[in-house]
Amino acid sequence: MDNVTRAEYDVVIVGGGAAGLAGALTLARARRSVLVLDSGTPRNAPAAHLHGYLGHDGESPARLSALGREEAAGYGARFRSGRAGTAVAADREEGGGFLVRCADGSSVRARRLLVATGLVDELPELPGLRERWGRDVLHCPYCHGWEVRDQPLAVLATGPLAVHQALLWRQWSPRVTLVAHDLRPGSEDLEAMAARGIAVVEGTATGLTVEGDRLTALELADGATVECRALVVAPRFTARSGVLTGLGLPTTTLERDGAPIGTCVESEPATGATALPGVWVAGNVTSPVEQVSGAAAQGLRAAAAINADLVGAETRDAVAAWRVGAGAGARDGVPGGAGETGR
Repeated sequence: MDNVTRAEYDVVIVGGGAAGLAGALTLARARRSVLVLDSGTPRNAPAAHLHGYLGHDGESPARLSALGREEAAGYGARFRSGRAGTAVAADREEGGGFLVRCADGSSVRARRLLVATGLVDELPELPGLRERWGRDVLHCPYCHGWEVRDQPLAVLATGPLAVHQALLWRQWSPRVTLVAHDLRPGSEDLEAMAARGIAVVEGTATGLTVEGDRLTALELADGATVECRALVVAPRFTARSGVLTGLGLPTTTLERDGAPIGTCVESEPATGATALPGVWVAGNVTSPVEQVSGAAAQGLRAAAAINADLVGAETRDAVAAWRVGAGAGARDGVPGGAGETGR
């Protein structure tokens, strides 16, 4: 039998990253009871610093998370460690609420649900790649470009984003090489890269050369190497949507130039509302390319929409109760019913 938490929360937030914490802070300040279920496995954990977040540029992801939890907790938000994503399921309860089941077998009730579980970066199959992810194996120049500026960079072409990545990273370094691993660029792409001074090397990558815990080259099957201080790859963005599967909310395949690049949960752009009433999403689970500051903004907007939705429901209940009271008052001969003191 499930160990169901007796207290019902206005909102349960699944995911304790930037989107979830911004949602928790906003809802707690709106005097809502909030519980955040946090798996403790943020997408940006491998990165030493985050960038582009005004007022927090260069902050460590762990420090920003700690600050966010402290701020939200200061307004009454509660936190609970627990695996999210595929390890968490949710069932719709009669009466419009939800029952969120956790991996440890316990459950908690919620009137509304905000899912901010993020995504998983599925990396190309290459020995040593995962170990260096977020350090010198990168994908976002806005997150890491400044730190590797003017250094030799290699782009591993494994899909339709490769040419776009090469042209983009050229902004940060004049020494960019695209390695045509699983992709053969068309003539227009080759012309564009040539015009920008981007070298193109034919060959299949087989591994990384690391010296003194620093990436120095990409190894090719023919024995050649491509010098690089950072390797740019295009991961497949897979939404952590397991908590929504039980609610019947599927993921949508994202494509670029006809090729799949990941999945996401569709939502209304301005608020994060999903097709299922009472459920919102925010952050990378619905917007895979969003950065930390954008994910936090989505969490705030979703929280405001959730609070407005709850206010609307509470107002409808109050009006219904007031009408019942007014009718009873009229039957008892009280002018104006429950809305008229008159005594």
